[in-house]
Amino acid sequence: MSNSSSEDGQKRELRNRRHFSFRLNMFFFVTFFVFSLLIVRLAILQFVDGPTLKARAHDIGTRDVPIPPIRGNIFDSQGRPIAYSTSTQSLYYTLEPGTKEEAAQQMAARLVQVFDKYGDKTKKPMTAEEVFTNMDFGGKVYLSYQQRRIKSDLTKEEIAFFSEHREVFKGIDVVEESIRQYSPDKVAVQLVGYMKQMKGASSLNKYKAIRQDQLDPAFKDPTLKYLDSEEVGFDGLELMYQEQLRGRNGFKSYPVNNKSQIIGPMQLTKPVKGDNLFLTINKDVQLATQKAIMDQLYNLQHAAPGTVESQGKLATTGYAVAMEVKTGKVVAMASMPDYNSNLWQGGISTKDYDAVQFFTGNGTIREVQAPYKDDKERRKHPSSLVNLGSTQKPLTILVGLNEKLITPYSTFKDPGYFTFGSKGHETTVKNASSAANGWLTPTMGIAKSSNAFMSAMVGNALYMKNGPSGVDIWDKYMKQFGLGVTTGSGLPGESNGFINYKIEAKKGSAQSALVYASFGQQGRYTPLQLVQYAAMLASHGHRIKPQFVNEIKDAAGNVVQPYKPEVLNTVNFPNSYWRTIENGMALVKVQGFDNFKYNFYRKTGTSEQGVAGNLVENGVFIAYAPAENPTLAVAVVVPQGGYGGWAAAPIGRKIFDAYDAAVGLTGAPLKSAVAASPNPAASSTPGGQQHP
Repeated sequence: MSNSSSEDGQKRELRNRRHFSFRLNMFFFVTFFVFSLLIVRLAILQFVDGPTLKARAHDIGTRDVPIPPIRGNIFDSQGRPIAYSTSTQSLYYTLEPGTKEEAAQQMAARLVQVFDKYGDKTKKPMTAEEVFTNMDFGGKVYLSYQQRRIKSDLTKEEIAFFSEHREVFKGIDVVEESIRQYSPDKVAVQLVGYMKQMKGASSLNKYKAIRQDQLDPAFKDPTLKYLDSEEVGFDGLELMYQEQLRGRNGFKSYPVNNKSQIIGPMQLTKPVKGDNLFLTINKDVQLATQKAIMDQLYNLQHAAPGTVESQGKLATTGYAVAMEVKTGKVVAMASMPDYNSNLWQGGISTKDYDAVQFFTGNGTIREVQAPYKDDKERRKHPSSLVNLGSTQKPLTILVGLNEKLITPYSTFKDPGYFTFGSKGHETTVKNASSAANGWLTPTMGIAKSSNAFMSAMVGNALYMKNGPSGVDIWDKYMKQFGLGVTTGSGLPGESNGFINYKIEAKKGSAQSALVYASFGQQGRYTPLQLVQYAAMLASHGHRIKPQFVNEIKDAAGNVVQPYKPEVLNTVNFPNSYWRTIENGMALVKVQGFDNFKYNFYRKTGTSEQGVAGNLVENGVFIAYAPAENPTLAVAVVVPQGGYGGWAAAPIGRKIFDAYDAAVGLTGAPLKSAVAASPNPAASSTPGGQQHP
């Protein structure tokens, strides 16, 4: 019995040991598994989720108050400021935890005492009530950690006082801010453009896209995030070069608790200043161009009754562009009258906008209506886009020569008119004053500005040779010379112009479209297109991209984006073709060029245009000089100015003189050049009288 019991006990003990060993192993296995999971999880937290959690913890524990970027400046070709960001010192207040309303009111009263003692005495004084309102003690406008602007444009005395008494005025901080200023000389204001706050600029697709991008979770860089209160470019170069001019935001980071109350010192990330633009615009040439237009408008409006100039008495606007032939650099672009861009600073008032609304648009690149407040009256006057008139004729001759419709020696007896159309439905095109010019070559057709020659020898001949497809052939040449397409400038809102010969081909006939187009009555184009066309004539077939920026430099003066001439397309014509048109252009008679020391090629135009049932005449002028080695091309348009030789050419002369004085038509500035043009009345027969 005892042996059996002893044996059973041994077996039981052996089983217990085995079970204990199994349970112990299971315990160690489970413990090892749990610790392994913890280690893996800790590794994930540290190496995978760590950065995200750290950033989240930072977001929960800090609040970033953005500082708007400091915008880059815009200078003319000589480094003179046109648009620039000036610093102003503003007083801000941060609501500290536990501040009582009574204490804030007391501080407001003490601040007013400082303002009254050290502030600008010429400005309306602030009241304690206004200061307390700006403090936003109740948090209606700002969160508790956000700074409140109390006063801008502090005087040096105010800045010094608050800098010395920081401890006395808890929560007060003097902050430097950037304000956009524009030259008081009003230099190329429509080209440079103006600015609006981001929240008011979102009507533009550019800023709609930016807002959409910033909503994307992948958008991470806070220094590139636009602020609603930030001012952004809304037109012109300010808009075109928004990214380069903008710079980057700065930040003031405040540690806060779960109630968004500040619990520690602020950390500052300074904003980065934007790049600076150095334009091709020469301030001296630009201002001379602007003055020349305004002086000429005055002369036309006050001309003696019955004189040639008096035909432009209703002219109210003028446009001109001057571009270097070899580089494409635009040295002057004037859309007159202009206005003061500083009106947009801080938001333009309704009263000010009503006063300048017709002058804010750049009439040299897009259609701008005549400056009449009454809609009915405004519709009676032409816009900034007018027909080419006889400035079309050099290109017409080139088309005729290249299409083998004429040769440089072709002749045509000009009776003063040309009749076309089927029998019983004839239409007659007349020269100005129905002048019968007799036998004409292509060269003399330009010199005499013969509508009959252009109609018969090119427009009608192109139709007779090619039928309706002649319109497409004509269109191809126009676009090769930049007429009916944008110039490639990149300026926001640039117009293609209006290609009316295609409309005439549908409503009338292909024949009438080509006949009228041949002497410049079927296309309305911008002055920038006209000057590009003139420069292409001067370069014998190179259409060059208009350039407005010489280079872009960063705040340290390093060139970050250089520019070089860019040829958009070329045409290859025999030299005899170019000589044919230039021999004619050299003979065109114009006003205002007496004693001009250079040979130059030019063409005047008096474009007829139907407006509200009436026929108006617009003055147009293109030219380039010196003839032997063209440096500068000029285009001038004076809507409703009358004959181009009288209304527009004198403006062109003053532009050439200004460029010669400031830059030099032969490579060196001619400082002794006379700024004012000679008396137009001293010249002989006006070129403008030779054509409609």
